[in-house]
Amino acid sequence: MRTERGSLWNPREREFHHPAGGARRDRAFVALGVALFVGSMGETIRLAGAMSPGMRMPGGWTMPMAWMIMPGQSWRTAAVSFMGMWNVMMVVMMLPSLVPMLRSYRRALGASGSRRVGASTALVAAGYYAVWALLGAATYPVGLAIGAAEMRSPALSRSAPVASGLLVLLVGLVQLTAWKVLQLERYRHAECCEAPSPSGRGALHDGVRLGLRCVLCCWGYILTLLVIGVMDLATMAVVAAAITIERVAPRPGLVARAAGLVVIAAGVVLIARAA
Repeated sequence: MRTERGSLWNPREREFHHPAGGARRDRAFVALGVALFVGSMGETIRLAGAMSPGMRMPGGWTMPMAWMIMPGQSWRTAAVSFMGMWNVMMVVMMLPSLVPMLRSYRRALGASGSRRVGASTALVAAGYYAVWALLGAATYPVGLAIGAAEMRSPALSRSAPVASGLLVLLVGLVQLTAWKVLQLERYRHAECCEAPSPSGRGALHDGVRLGLRCVLCCWGYILTLLVIGVMDLATMAVVAAAITIERVAPRPGLVARAAGLVVIAAGVVLIARAA
């Protein structure tokens, strides 16, 4: 049987474009995202509970266990452990704002008549999280080197709280800039969600571009999390909420500036406590 366009009738394609079929697939996709989020959140809570409180340092602060290699632990084992923790944490923090983007991508791809909607969506997500995984791999040796230097130098350790406060203050100031709003707009209106690539390689490329735009949007929040305490559940919840609200709010610039004022206040508090 042929359609009006002369192509062979495909029940699966018809189901996707049919309102009922599309809604059903949409609900299934969202349910999958919720299940993945809940599972990752449970694993994050487990990993956070398994970590020791850390090491008290000169200056009255605590170095997280993530930046230490424990006795009897190899560098490779410590790196694998960190990357596992990092990747699970990124799923929890980024998935609530990524799912709406992937839904838009799926709808645009389905409207184009593609039969690879599921596979292409998976490739976009893979490319997106590959960017965050590479960022984690680059972050770990830097954090490890800074932690080792602070453990060797009491003077450096005592200056760490003030330096942390200044970094958080800088993040808050960046939140107030037009550059921050521009990055949010570029993420929210990513080309892949309006004109998706029909090929697998193109889908992976779209995911990498989306991941890079995401990093530009929220590097400050991630830096704040690393400074205040990686795997601190309360800080993670606040950062994840801020990232999600910025992405879905009708006026992202207003939300970004409001969040910036809160981050600036946090930086001032950290500096005052250190002083």
